[in-house]
Amino acid sequence: MARLRHIAIMVKDLDAATKFYRDVFEFEYAGSETIGAGTANYLTDGVINLALLHFSDKTPEEMAAMAGLNHFGIQVDDVAKYEERINDAGGCFFFELAGSKQGNAERKYKDPEGVVFDVSKHGWTGTDGRVEPEAAE
Repeated sequence: MARLRHIAIMVKDLDAATKFYRDVFEFEYAGSETIGAGTANYLTDGVINLALLHFSDKTPEEMAAMAGLNHFGIQVDDVAKYEERINDAGGCFFFELAGSKQGNAERKYKDPEGVVFDVSKHGWTGTDGRVEPEAAE
């Protein structure tokens, strides 16, 4: 069964955005990691991981243009099965982040309209279906 477990948004000010979502919605801080040319702060409600992304290699103007929904992620039991279904329905593979077998990094796809989404077997920090790295295949 596929489960929505991850939403990623680009933010101009990582600390301010993290504070906002924690203060307003009382989301729990689940961790932080360096991702490529930026940082991700992870918050959770216990079911879904909210990744707040900020890329340090972008100018303030570029970050302002990128602010908002970046992608969402779906946890599945069999990535290959869902990749076949994605392709059959007109979607396509986009790219795979390093460490995808450990969680918090994923295989990325695009739907027929170009919307980016992740498919992950291992899930994200703070989600109810997360498979921790030491248990990952």
